[in-house]
Amino acid sequence: MSDDSRQDVAPAQPGRRRLLIAFLPLVLFIALSGVFLYQLGSGKDASEIPSVLIGTRAPSLDLPPLEGLSAGGVPVPALTDAAIEGRLSLVNVWASWCVPCRQEHPILLELSRDPRVELVGINYKDKNENALRFLRELGNPFSAVGVDPAGKAAIDWGVYGIPETYLVGPDGTILFKQIGPFTLESLRDKLLPAIEKATASAG
Repeated sequence: MSDDSRQDVAPAQPGRRRLLIAFLPLVLFIALSGVFLYQLGSGKDASEIPSVLIGTRAPSLDLPPLEGLSAGGVPVPALTDAAIEGRLSLVNVWASWCVPCRQEHPILLELSRDPRVELVGINYKDKNENALRFLRELGNPFSAVGVDPAGKAAIDWGVYGIPETYLVGPDGTILFKQIGPFTLESLRDKLLPAIEKATASAG
């Protein structure tokens, strides 16, 4: 090949590279769309995403209290390991700005009356006054509330998106995880059987 031929070929290389880079976002978009369409077409429930934490020890809790929240004139305590130690507990991650949290709240109020479980809350990336207004308006189901303004605790717990709820055994093992709001069906078919199983095992 002559020098002139080589000079004709060389300038085409950068142009081809730029073309590939320009089309890369489109290729990625098509690939991601294919994944999402597969998930939708598979009929799988998004709330059934497996949690790698199930069967492992729950992350440590050391969150400050929701200032101003009280029950019977007594401040509701912070959420620490001591709040759930030795008890079958439900740890609910919620926020005042979360619409599904509002939808599931009546179910949490009912669960708070179940003597078998201790219901506690992690208030996620919320404003103190908004969280207080939310609980004063709808009722407070929690025996302890910890605030997580930066979302660090939620990361430790492997939260995908709120609300999420974890059933934690008396020994600190995560037994069950609910992704998304509880419904009457998920309560009946998933959580209550998990509570009954854990209670029978403890007995």
